Amino acid sequence: MTDTPSFDQRLARAKFRAWHRGTREADYMIGGYFDRYHATWGEAELAWFEALLDEDDVDVMAWALGSQPPPEHLAGDLLVVMQKLDYVDIPR
Repeated sequence: MTDTPSFDQRLARAKFRAWHRGTREADYMIGGYFDRYHATWGEAELAWFEALLDEDDVDVMAWALGSQPPPEHLAGDLLVVMQKLDYVDIPR
């Protein structure tokens, strides 16, 4: 029998995955989004974000920038918030 991870464990894993994408640009975009908004998430929002993390970075960035339409299962209010890009803080 496998243990089902708790919400907090899933959140911690999502944070790690959000900040370790493989490129600095994706880290800032996806990790920054996580940092700004995760505190208000419930089960549905976390499940959406986990699905987003399963996608390729180049696609996620295109959807966030609005240069490509997102797949139906990721479209909606959470992606609209991501498209604001008001959470990207690039250290100088």
